[in-house]
Amino acid sequence: MDNLLLFSMPSGSELIIILVIVLLLFGGKKIPELMRGLGKGVRSFKEGINEAKDEINKATADEGDEAKQ
Repeated sequence: MDNLLLFSMPSGSELIIILVIVLLLFGGKKIPELMRGLGKGVRSFKEGINEAKDEINKATADEGDEAKQ
């Protein structure tokens, strides 16, 4: 149980410190570019997941159609 608490999410003050460090490391101009790239990556990942779900649903629907015949 104690090990679980060591890996918990950072609280409010810890998040502020992390954000200040990131701002100092990358600067104000670079952060929007990093977030834009991160957003594109997340969008691409979600599109891939949706495509995989669509293929699975299509395959199961095709199997259902073949079973009816």
